[in-house]
Amino acid sequence: MCAIVGLFDLTGHRIPDHGILNRMNQSQSHRGPDGAGLHTAPGVGLGHRRLSIIDLAGGKQPLFNEDGQVAVVFNGEIYNFQALTQELTALGHHFTTHSDTEILVHGWEAWGPGLTDRLRGMFAFAIHDQRQSTLFLARDRLGIKPLHYALLKDGWLAFASELKGITTHPDFERVLDPRAIECYFALGYVPDPLTIHTQAQKLPPGHRYTLRSGQPWSHPECYWDLAFEPVHHPVNRREAGEELLYRLKESVKSHMIADVELAAFLSGGVDSSAVAALMAQASPGQSVTACTVSFADPAFDETRWATQVAQRYGLNHRVERAEPHHFHLMDRLAWHHDEPFADHSSLPTWIVCEMARKHAKVVLSGDGGDESLAGYERYRFVMAEEAIKGFLPLGLRRLIFGPLGTLYPKGDRLPRFLRAKSTFQSLAKDSIDGYFQAVSIIPWELRKRLYSPALRSNLQGYQAEEVFRQLAPKAPDHPLARMQYLDFKTFLAGRVLTKVDRASMAHGLEVRVPLLDHELVSWMIQLPAEYKIYRGSGKALLKEGLTDLLGQELLNRPKMGFIAPIAQWLRQPLAARLRGLPTESRLVTPGGLEPTFLGWMVDEHLQGRRDFSQPLWAVLQFDACLKQVFP
Repeated sequence: MCAIVGLFDLTGHRIPDHGILNRMNQSQSHRGPDGAGLHTAPGVGLGHRRLSIIDLAGGKQPLFNEDGQVAVVFNGEIYNFQALTQELTALGHHFTTHSDTEILVHGWEAWGPGLTDRLRGMFAFAIHDQRQSTLFLARDRLGIKPLHYALLKDGWLAFASELKGITTHPDFERVLDPRAIECYFALGYVPDPLTIHTQAQKLPPGHRYTLRSGQPWSHPECYWDLAFEPVHHPVNRREAGEELLYRLKESVKSHMIADVELAAFLSGGVDSSAVAALMAQASPGQSVTACTVSFADPAFDETRWATQVAQRYGLNHRVERAEPHHFHLMDRLAWHHDEPFADHSSLPTWIVCEMARKHAKVVLSGDGGDESLAGYERYRFVMAEEAIKGFLPLGLRRLIFGPLGTLYPKGDRLPRFLRAKSTFQSLAKDSIDGYFQAVSIIPWELRKRLYSPALRSNLQGYQAEEVFRQLAPKAPDHPLARMQYLDFKTFLAGRVLTKVDRASMAHGLEVRVPLLDHELVSWMIQLPAEYKIYRGSGKALLKEGLTDLLGQELLNRPKMGFIAPIAQWLRQPLAARLRGLPTESRLVTPGGLEPTFLGWMVDEHLQGRRDFSQPLWAVLQFDACLKQVFP
């Protein structure tokens, strides 16, 4: 796990400035505290920061092929590198290290861009082929590792693991993209391929990018996508559950290959508990360290369940509580994210990563199960809405439910079964816009009042729903599969995996996600919908398969998720910071937020009349980003 950075001359063979390249590389030193490497040649500059995991003595980067004409910088882990090494050796390639990095240069020579089709793992890498004057960028199928790029003036392409690796370049222009601002306040993050800067983009998951000096500017190519078609040979529930457990065991075992200490994140939920338990089973005679974050409020605390799993499997259980004094980390988190990021679990994620790094260099996480096996509660709610939509045409639904959605009170303080406003609004929309509303943290009616007139003008009618509409043509027709597809493309890569990547790499910690092994994901998503949601329960097949491993009590308890009590935080330890937002000049500039409406939201929340915790947390994080990224 490392950081990569580079410059590529799209116009010729100029040698990049060594000092600039070094500063770009050093800006990401937190991702790779174990070493640094630079390489400059006509037309290219490559930089690397290393976190040593496999082949601690070798594997330094940039790494070259036998004649030095092909160079690579790589961030990630390739779990099938040993099998690929044997295949490439049989083809006549000579290896000088035991690192998984070296298969990339030889694989490029053997298979060209088709190299990505053979890789099993998480990765973002850049290969430069001097003979072909070619730069090849690639990102793993599900977006576990990040990669950003930008076209600078005078024909240089800059790329880096984090945006700061690019924005450090003196020719980069820091200009806010109004579309990214709109997407952020709608979703809580900036989705691929957008970034907060107009000049930079993210390489989307499952994409590769081939650029050649002196040739016209091209576009990234999608080399892998999710396929939700049913399995060709359906199996019964019992057999499917057994195969799921077998595949999960195999994935966990493959993700445990390392030359350093390993640990597990243990929230007490189904996915993390399963991963921790399977790690213990794969490590007989060894005590696996498990790391948990607790909360003072029992409504948000899952320590009891994590402790239960730890005791059952003899885990070395480490617990740390998220306390009010941790809020000073908000600005530091904003610096590491480079963009506004409103996931309130980023703070406890930071805490658990900091704790885990004291005990290990590699941690296995349970992320990804909810997307593959339909674990989110919103899937069940939207499925019920879709069933109603099937009986009434869109025009009639708009006529009936549109006015109800407008007139029905918001009801933040009402019992859940009486909070029907969002349901009425969703029923008045088509399936794509309805699901966008289900995942949105701030509805459009509120966003447009929060934006200043200048920002609304700069948007030129753009709304964040366009992100989902662009994905819709490739999404499956089945309502559950469609939601899963959209989440894989947006929520998983843009929010879940980004949160874990930034928090872990800030501490020089590698996080691996066995539930996101692409072969396992491909198998899971093709399971019938009734294997995923059964009798009102998500991840049904996984829970059935894990009964002996974890027990019925843990598996059937209500889902909590890795969340934090932000409504209380905003009314107590963060109240003073909240009150200062409406007068913060960087927020309420002509192209920013509307101070009068923002002040009203703050007052309503602090007085307990409304729960504006989601939008106000988003504003706080936006402010922190502006302070760190646009000083």
